[in-house]
Amino acid sequence: MDRKQLIQQIEGLRHSRVITYMTSDRQGPFNARIATDVIPLISKQLQAIRKTQNIDLFLYSAGGDTMVPWRLVSMIREYCDKFSVLVPYKAHSAATMIALGADEIVMSNLSELSPIDPSTANVFNPTDPQNPQNKIPISVEDVMAYFDLAKNKFGIKNEEELSRVFTKFVESNPQIHPLALGNVNRIHNLIRILAKRLIKSHKTPLKEEEVEKIVDYFTEKLYSHQYFIGRKEAREDLGLKTVVNADDTLSKAMTDLYGEYNTELDFGKMWNPENELGANAMQNRKNYKIAYIESTQLSNYYDISVEYRKQQVNMVQQTPQGPIQVPQEQVGFKVIGQGWG
Repeated sequence: MDRKQLIQQIEGLRHSRVITYMTSDRQGPFNARIATDVIPLISKQLQAIRKTQNIDLFLYSAGGDTMVPWRLVSMIREYCDKFSVLVPYKAHSAATMIALGADEIVMSNLSELSPIDPSTANVFNPTDPQNPQNKIPISVEDVMAYFDLAKNKFGIKNEEELSRVFTKFVESNPQIHPLALGNVNRIHNLIRILAKRLIKSHKTPLKEEEVEKIVDYFTEKLYSHQYFIGRKEAREDLGLKTVVNADDTLSKAMTDLYGEYNTELDFGKMWNPENELGANAMQNRKNYKIAYIESTQLSNYYDISVEYRKQQVNMVQQTPQGPIQVPQEQVGFKVIGQGWG
C-alpha cells in the first residue's frame, strides 16, 4: 500500500482523521527539526478536515524548537474532541512535548520518547575554540548537575563556598557568561511551565502531584538526553497514564507507514559528499526531501536542492622547511534552493 492507503487504513482502525508530521534525522547537514514554519501548513490540514471527533497526529522527529509544541497542540485541540499522537518510532525532545499534550499516546514496542531538557544557544554562550563563528550549546541539565554535584554529592552548603563554585564555573575555559546561565535558568523554568500546560490540557485531568511527577522525570530525573523511554516505562514508571499499546494490526500499519516515509526521508542515513557526487563525476545536483506533512486530502514536503562540484583547495602541510600549501581535490557543495512544496 502507498502512504495515502496506509493513512486511510489507520483512520479506519482508529475511527479518526490522521495528519502525519515527519522530520528527517538523516546524518549530515540536510535534515529537519520541528519548527514554527509548520504551523500554517497544519492549520490548512485542520481547515480541510474541519471539526471532528478524533484527530491523530502520526509523529516522527528527533526534536526541534520547544516553542512549537504548545502552539501546535492548542491549535489541533480546537478541531477535535480527542487528540492523540501515534508514535511509530522516535518522538524525541520537542516531539515528546507534543506527545505529552495528547489525550492518548499510541505506542508500539518500537516507539520511544525522550527527556525534554534542552540545550540553549544565544549570544552569551561561550565561543567554540574550533570554530569562532559558532557558539557552544549549553545543556540545561549539565548546569543543574554541576551545582547538584557541589551541593549534594560534595556537601557544599556554605554560601561563601557556593560562591567560589559559581565563580569557578563561569571562569572555566571557554568562559561562560553569567547571562548565559540566566538564559539556562529561564529556559529550564519555561520548559517546566510548558510541560505542565500540555499535560493539563488533557480531556481527563491528572492530579497535581501526578503532573509534577511526570514533569520532574522528563525535565530532570532521567539525567541524559540520550535516555530513550519505551511504552512500559513511560506508563508504569513515569506515570504517563495516557500511553496505550497499539495492537498487532495497528502496529503493523504504523510500521508500514513509517517505512514508506523512511524511503523518502532516509531516516538516520549517513551523508557523505563524495558519495553524493557520484563516481567519476565532476558536478552533480541532488534534491532531498527532509520533512512531510500529509493527510488523505493534502500533502506538503520540504525540499532542499544541492549542487555538488569537485574543486581544488590548498591545504597547509608541515615540512622540515616550514608550512607549505598543497593543492588537494575535495567535493564542495552549496544549497541552491529550499522550501515547502
